[in-house]
Amino acid sequence: MSSILTNTSAMVALQTLKGINSSLSKTQSEISTGKSVASAKDNAAVWAISKVMESDVSGFSAISDSLALGESTVAVARQASETVTDLLTQMKEKIVAAQEDNVDKTKLQTDVDALREQIKSVIGAAQFNGLNLVDGSSSSTVDVLSSLNRASDGSVTASHISVSSQNLSVGGYTGVDAFTGTDGVSTDTADAFSFTLDATGGTDDQGTVVIVDTSLAAGDKINMKIGDLSISYTVTQEDVDSTTTADVVAVGLKNAIEASGANVTVDYDSGTAGTLAITNDGSESLTITGQYENAGSGGLGLLKTLNVDDSNGGDSALALANIETLIQTATNAAAAFGSAETRISTQSDFISNLSDSLQTGIGSLVDADMEEASARLQALQTQQQLGIQSLSIANQQPQNILSLFK
Repeated sequence: MSSILTNTSAMVALQTLKGINSSLSKTQSEISTGKSVASAKDNAAVWAISKVMESDVSGFSAISDSLALGESTVAVARQASETVTDLLTQMKEKIVAAQEDNVDKTKLQTDVDALREQIKSVIGAAQFNGLNLVDGSSSSTVDVLSSLNRASDGSVTASHISVSSQNLSVGGYTGVDAFTGTDGVSTDTADAFSFTLDATGGTDDQGTVVIVDTSLAAGDKINMKIGDLSISYTVTQEDVDSTTTADVVAVGLKNAIEASGANVTVDYDSGTAGTLAITNDGSESLTITGQYENAGSGGLGLLKTLNVDDSNGGDSALALANIETLIQTATNAAAAFGSAETRISTQSDFISNLSDSLQTGIGSLVDADMEEASARLQALQTQQQLGIQSLSIANQQPQNILSLFK
């Protein structure tokens, strides 16, 4: 039955053409975006999975940066430890030479002192981005972000590689136990003191240094600067064993100041333990600073006690025993840092490969197959043309009914 009110063929052709146009639009979108799932409406489940994985890839990119920073920091510490080991080995050569009686041990001690200062310089400079793992300033462990772990319930936790710091410092400043100044502008901090004396005859031309013996140990130093002159007194074991350690150290410091040629008068106050009164004898004001340097506070604290000059309070045999301990300490530190650096490097390579694998997985979920899309596009374009022709033919069918009324 033919009807001029209902054109079933045209409706079928129109629905077919709509379907073809919808598929063509999707295929063109795949070609233009390169993705078969470009938004949640394309495939909500796959899109959600891909977005979670993409966020993980972004996180791993930040982790790679963290690992690179950590690896560089540890590499600097390892290199410093290896350099210290080499310097200690050179120092050992000097100490071994000092075991012979027929050598100039004073000159050998000068070489030992120079190597000690070089070691202190290396340790002080061994920092990366402000973090030094060998000078004793950092905490016992430093955590390097190494991974993000996603559980089956979707929760995420961070993993770290812990790197233990190694204290290779020669010794730190522990502060003067007591100090008072009379000029009104003195300072007494945890690690130093400083004051300025007026010219001789001035109102504040005298200052007072008080030594307290509660924390003194053999090898500790009292370092002072009077104007441009540097003065240092090293505490001996005899000082510590004395029943009046503070007095003995104060007298030793007094002798060191007077031997320096500083233009001051130093009076020892026998009525107050460990007290020195320093008076400016010059015509200009004079700044005096000082620090206590603790010999045993660092991992290489024994360096401060190394003295091969037997004629000047030294003990070459003890120095030989101590240098072996110091070399072992530096070697252990270098080995620890080397192990940590290898672990960080391995983790960095793994994170890089893992990111590549995740990106490949995301691509397999959402990327369009361009060869298939190209073939499908041509087929749909052909179907679209045929659909248009079919609709055109279907729309002409009512006109054929007119011939029945002629």
